Amino acid sequence: MKFGSTRGGLPDKVELQMTPMIDIVFQLLSFFIMTVRIGAMEGDFSVKMPVAAPAPGPPSEIALPPIKIRMLSDPQGRLAGVFLNDRSLGVRDPMRVLRGEIMGILGDDRGPGSIQESAEVELDCDYGLHYEHVVQAVTSVSGYVDGNGNVIKLVDKIRFSPPRQPAGE
Repeated sequence: MKFGSTRGGLPDKVELQMTPMIDIVFQLLSFFIMTVRIGAMEGDFSVKMPVAAPAPGPPSEIALPPIKIRMLSDPQGRLAGVFLNDRSLGVRDPMRVLRGEIMGILGDDRGPGSIQESAEVELDCDYGLHYEHVVQAVTSVSGYVDGNGNVIKLVDKIRFSPPRQPAGE
């Protein structure tokens, strides 16, 4: 007695044709490779986190001292104030004012050997400050897109001071 007979019924073994499947996969792959658009400023931050101890060595004579930005928060975590080198930037659109101040410090020279290459920003944020305000500050000091769509870089070196615990805790 023979089981699994193929007469008059379905075949026992179904073969999958792999060649058409591979062709489709390569066509999809080539389509997505040719249609992808890469954003210019997306995630382009050079961020240095605080280290345990500062590195020894003499500072460079032409190096600009770190630009210190202090960001205060209210008890709900909203932005309460922004200070640039201990000078308040006001409460009306402080990030736009911050970008203008950074541009004023750096000047118009953007080539090799410029002050822009040695510029460094240190962000000192309150412990409870919402993260969105920190990202806005990083975006303001790192660069912008001008009216013609050109990316203008400002500061590449951004570091964070260690967070301070609130006084009541």
